[in-house]
Amino acid sequence: MDLWTAFDMGQLVNAAIVTPLIGAILVMLLGKQPNLREAASISTGVVLFSIVLAITTRTFELFPTQSIETATQWISILPNLAIEFSVEPLGVLFALVASLLWIVTTVYAIGYMRGHGEINQTRFFTCFALAISTVMAICFSANLLTLFIFYELLTLSTFPLVTHAGTEDAKRGGRIYLGILLGTSIAFLLFAILITWVTAGTLTFSEGGILSQPSSSTTGLLLVLFCYGVGKAAIMPFHRWLPAAMVAPTPVSALLHAVAVVKAGVFSILKIVIYIFGIESLTQIPTADVMLYIGAATVLLSSCIAMTKDNLKARLAYSTVSQLSYIVVGALLASSVAAAGATLHIATHAIGKITLFFCAGAIMVASHKKNISEMVGLGRVMPFTMAAFAVGALSIIGLPPLAGTWSKWYLVVGALDSDKLIIVAVLMISSLLNIAYLLPIPIKAFFAKPQDGENTEKKAWSTAEIKEAPLPSLLAIGFTTLGCFVLFFYPQPLIALINLIPGVSTGINGGF
Repeated sequence: MDLWTAFDMGQLVNAAIVTPLIGAILVMLLGKQPNLREAASISTGVVLFSIVLAITTRTFELFPTQSIETATQWISILPNLAIEFSVEPLGVLFALVASLLWIVTTVYAIGYMRGHGEINQTRFFTCFALAISTVMAICFSANLLTLFIFYELLTLSTFPLVTHAGTEDAKRGGRIYLGILLGTSIAFLLFAILITWVTAGTLTFSEGGILSQPSSSTTGLLLVLFCYGVGKAAIMPFHRWLPAAMVAPTPVSALLHAVAVVKAGVFSILKIVIYIFGIESLTQIPTADVMLYIGAATVLLSSCIAMTKDNLKARLAYSTVSQLSYIVVGALLASSVAAAGATLHIATHAIGKITLFFCAGAIMVASHKKNISEMVGLGRVMPFTMAAFAVGALSIIGLPPLAGTWSKWYLVVGALDSDKLIIVAVLMISSLLNIAYLLPIPIKAFFAKPQDGENTEKKAWSTAEIKEAPLPSLLAIGFTTLGCFVLFFYPQPLIALINLIPGVSTGINGGF
């Protein structure tokens, strides 16, 4: 981080946004030299993460005395409206998660793309880098206009990744992906931004929010428009784009579900709640409880649908829909502790879910299996992968000693703090459903025996040689699996960062 001491905050933010763009150019130029192309992609990720670490260090130095640091302005549109970037702790946390997991996903993708013989790999890594650039811009957006522009650019930059295979299924999935995300943005999000501009006279994110009359019908309408306008949060009924996007290669699924797209959605909802409405004002907003219970219904309904899916990626997709609504619920509970749990869940869900998707891709590369019913005994052939899957599953469930424990704990405490016992019940039932649709997968893989009459391939697995995915993919899986434990035993840096967000507090200073 000493490398960046000569740069001010604005220069660091510009560097965080531009570095992946430079990486995308390098990847295109080195397209015919795969080793150099992949080295450029990984190196770009390392440089980006070092920049974000430098921003994080400055944040801890500055933010005990302030809430938002104006960083840099690109284009001035009106006297009080510009494409502008600022630094605040919530955005820094999301940037940390995204920049670190980009490196890990790139390493994984190298093994997956080569092992699976994927075509158009240069385009794949280029779009990967473009997507991360837009994510960095979302993280550091200073106002709703900037957030909206880069939110849309993220949708467009990931569309070629969703349709990467070029099949009819991929094209159909891409149309659903683009149609729902662009449709909700234009019909709801853009409309909400225009109303906010007329009502408040500004779009700038500010401590305590910018809406002066939270009890008005206009503010109630705005909350509904924002919640549904941020389609990437996948609140029902605007969730179908997410399972439709599962036609993409597994590294893309990992990017969509843990690093970029869905986290950009729930991050945007958190940022809007904290800096546009203000957490304390939520109790006065007429529609807050309505959206809270729609989020709670999404948690349960998507978990129930997940239980019916035999395709592993489809089951994980509906699991993601459920887990995203944990964050929406935490944001809408009007509790500083619940908001802290929602913020922490961005990180803990990311590390657990990316592990599960990495394992799903490894299974497909090594054994060509997509359906859970075909995975009986697979743990004897792929013990490392299936053990990692078990760890990721337990983290998503929220059992110690794994990362998901803390975020779910804070969400439950926040629900109790808000006297929302029905939300406590939803969170408890959801965890039981998590157990029901996730744990049988590694249990069957390690302990189930093929029944009489099942195909000889399954029976042969009991004596088969170990056959894991390529080494780069296994290294990535090992890293994220270890991360599930690390975030349980050492969450203090994230806790300290969360406690700097205005109106958000875990009630813990300096550790557990």
